Amino acid sequence: MFVDQVKVTLRAGKGGDGCVSFRRERGIPRGGPDGGRGGNGGSLFLISTESINSLAYFRFHPINKAKKGAHGEGRNRQGRSGTDLELRVPIGTVVREIDKEDILFDFVSPDLKFLAAQGGKGGRGNASFATSTHQSPRFRQEGQPGEEKELMLELKLIADVGLVGYPNVGKSTLISQISAAKPVIADYPFTTLVPNLGVVDVDEFRSFVVADIPGLIEDAHLGHGLGIKFLKHIERTKILVHIIDISPYSQRDPVEDFHTVKKELEAFDPSLVKRTQIVVANKIDLLPGSEERLEKLKKQAKQEGLPFFAISALQKIGLKQVIDAMSRALYEFQEDAYV
Repeated sequence: MFVDQVKVTLRAGKGGDGCVSFRRERGIPRGGPDGGRGGNGGSLFLISTESINSLAYFRFHPINKAKKGAHGEGRNRQGRSGTDLELRVPIGTVVREIDKEDILFDFVSPDLKFLAAQGGKGGRGNASFATSTHQSPRFRQEGQPGEEKELMLELKLIADVGLVGYPNVGKSTLISQISAAKPVIADYPFTTLVPNLGVVDVDEFRSFVVADIPGLIEDAHLGHGLGIKFLKHIERTKILVHIIDISPYSQRDPVEDFHTVKKELEAFDPSLVKRTQIVVANKIDLLPGSEERLEKLKKQAKQEGLPFFAISALQKIGLKQVIDAMSRALYEFQEDAYV
C-alpha cells in the first residue's frame, strides 16, 4: 500500500518518580536518606531508510508511545530509563506540525535521525536533597512528563526526472521500457494510482531516477482528478519531461494538452515551469494519416525553446535519444549547481 501523507501522535515516556527511603541496617540506627532518582522516559526518533518507500506503517499505527522510566528505589538505586522508540520513514519524508507549513525536518538522505518527542526527566530521590542543615528530607521529585507531538508526515519522492502528462499518454509504458520498474498498464484513465520510480542506466557508471507521476488533468491543482494528490512528488525533480499522446485516438489537441499541464504545474508551484523541460510526443506508431498533429506540437516546442522528441514507447522507437537528452540535461543541471 502506497501512503504518502499521515497524521501521527507521538508520546514520549514519562520520567520515573524519585524515591523517599532511609538507610536501615543493623548497627546503624540513624541511617541517612538513600532514595534514588527515577529513570528518564524514552524518547521517539524518526530515522530515514532506503528499505521502505511508503508511510503505510503509520496508517495502521497512528499513535506511538515510548516506554516510561522506572521509579527510583532505596539504597540510591536509580530507576531504569525507558527504552527509546525508533520509527523508520522513507527517504523524502517531510515532518511538519499539524496545520502549519514550517518544516521541522526533511529526510533527504538515508540514515538521518530526528528527535521527534523528548522523554521526560526522572525525578530526584530524597538522597539528592540532603544538606548539612537538612539531613533527613522526606520528600522527592516526581518525574517529568514526556513530550506529546501531533505531526504530519508527508512523503515527497526524490527523483531526478519527473514524467508528467494526461492519463493514458504512455508514461507508465515509457518508464517500464527504460527502467526495471513494472507499473500497472491498461487502456483506461487513471490506471496509475501511485507514483512509480525507476532507475535508468545510462552506461556502466551513470544512472538516474525517473518518477512516473499519475495523470494530470485540467484544474488538478484544485483537486480534480488525481493531480492534487501527487503534484507534490514533482517538487523535488530536477527535470520535467512532458509526455504527450500524439495519436488521433486521444481526441484531444496535443498542443492544448501541453499548455494545460504547464498551467497546472504553474498553479501548483510557479517555480516548476522554470525548470528544465523536455517535450516528448508519444505513440508515433499510431500517427500515419495525422502527421500534422506532430508538426504542430514540434513547432510549439521550438517556439518555447524546448528539446523535442518523437517516440513510440510501446515499439521502443526513439527511446535512446530521449534517455541521452535526460542524461545531458541532468549533467548540465549538476554543472550549474556547482557554479
